[in-house]
Amino acid sequence: MPVAVFDKSQIKDIQSQPDLRNMPIDRVGVKGVKTPIIVLDKAHKQQHTVATVNMYVSLPHHFRGTHMSRFIEVINEYRNQLIGFPKMEHLLARMKEVLDAEEAHIELEFPYFIEKEAPVSKAKSMMQYMCKFMGTQNDEHQCTLEVQVPVTTLCPCSKEISSYGAHNQRSLVTLRARFTGIVWIEDLVRLVEESASAELFTLIKREDEKYVTEHAYENPRFVEDVVREVAVKLSKIPQITWFSVESDNDESIHNHNAYAVIERDLSHERDGIAG
Repeated sequence: MPVAVFDKSQIKDIQSQPDLRNMPIDRVGVKGVKTPIIVLDKAHKQQHTVATVNMYVSLPHHFRGTHMSRFIEVINEYRNQLIGFPKMEHLLARMKEVLDAEEAHIELEFPYFIEKEAPVSKAKSMMQYMCKFMGTQNDEHQCTLEVQVPVTTLCPCSKEISSYGAHNQRSLVTLRARFTGIVWIEDLVRLVEESASAELFTLIKREDEKYVTEHAYENPRFVEDVVREVAVKLSKIPQITWFSVESDNDESIHNHNAYAVIERDLSHERDGIAG
């Protein structure tokens, strides 16, 4: 049976119809699109992963809707490609071009794997860290890398007042940074883990558990200590122009979390010093 051929000019473009409510939309688009990408890997040059993509554009008040299929067409152009800040800038410009928009936004969230070695047994395993590239482009462009690092923190107050033991927390540190050049995900992860009471491992033996427990006890950290330690270290990296670091501690003896955040615009601070 022959397939019917449609004349596209005869199909109504409902999205492009005018809208009379005089209400522009800040962001409209698609969420939860899965696509394979490649990211830089310090140990192996490149790492293949799968990103969950959210894509949005601004919509002027006089248009009824945007063309959702065009978002998918754009992200398909970049599948299995190396994604970094330069490619993000190009991708955002492509979104503005294809969707005839003044402003474009994109988020690519992906799991990143680092091989870790247990401290005593030296058992190796893969540790997953959730990362995200976020970008906005209007008259200018802005790209941000987010890395989430789970760690252990042990309460200094609990250690000080208790005859034995101290309560601890599983903490999630979320680091966001803008930078020039290359900043490795592995280095950011290491920086955060060294600022906590102890790091986490996927695989540890009994001798490792003893080491990690005692290491945490000897390195107590408040939530405030963690974000300050990370912030001090980030401020010393010349490539970083802006950062935000937050720690969300899942308390073990309270029915609430402890939270702290520090945000710094290093480009302004350094401009002030240079001036």
